[in-house]
Amino acid sequence: MQSREIVLIGIGEIGGVFARGFLRLGYSIHPVTRDTDMRALARRIETPALVLIAVGESSLQTVLADIPPAWKRRLCLLQNELLPADWRGLPDPTVISIWFEKKPGMDSRVIMPSPVFGPQATLVQQALTNVDIPTQILEDEQHLLRELVVKNLYILTTNIVGLECGDTVEALWQNHQPLAHEVACEVLRLQEAMTGEHFDIDTMIPRMFDAFNGDPAHKCVGRSAMARLERTLEQAARHDLAIPAIHRIAAQMSSIA
Repeated sequence: MQSREIVLIGIGEIGGVFARGFLRLGYSIHPVTRDTDMRALARRIETPALVLIAVGESSLQTVLADIPPAWKRRLCLLQNELLPADWRGLPDPTVISIWFEKKPGMDSRVIMPSPVFGPQATLVQQALTNVDIPTQILEDEQHLLRELVVKNLYILTTNIVGLECGDTVEALWQNHQPLAHEVACEVLRLQEAMTGEHFDIDTMIPRMFDAFNGDPAHKCVGRSAMARLERTLEQAARHDLAIPAIHRIAAQMSSIA
């Protein structure tokens, strides 16, 4: 008999969306906070249907290092900036690139369907369908990689250019398109360096633009934008990759500070 237990690591706004979806399917939710002894919980719930890791990207590796062995075949990852190297060594996790946002006091806002791939993709899709969030189950890992890179391209381009230009994604593309395109090209080259794969800029930019159209009023800059800029600079240096436009923006931010 399939387990009806869901372990939820990270009890934030996004985690809450998933929790409601699973509850409506009749699953029990077992939340994990910073004070939870995961190994003790894993002794009680050894084979959950899913272990959803809903922490921010900066906390992902710390959480993965502490995951009990019994749970490692049941993981679902949803962080921004994900790439396959982030789950290297883990046996076949389910991965979703979320294209909806949830902030306190507001309903979920869907930008476009969220692609999901992995052994529990159907379960994740069913949960989100119950809270009116569309998903798309992907065919293979290569398709997943492309979708993750599209999300990274969108997040990093809008956040980094937004640090200098501010405003919405619609205004960013209308008023600062040359800079946005230059930064997008640099971000894509970095994604190539980090994955060892090639991504066609003429294919990926229109995909990013689809996300712009999904929520034109979306603000470019959130609280993680500066951290993303710093992470991008570190990753480019590690791969000995020149990213002059992004360095110019970083220099501008340093002069303001």
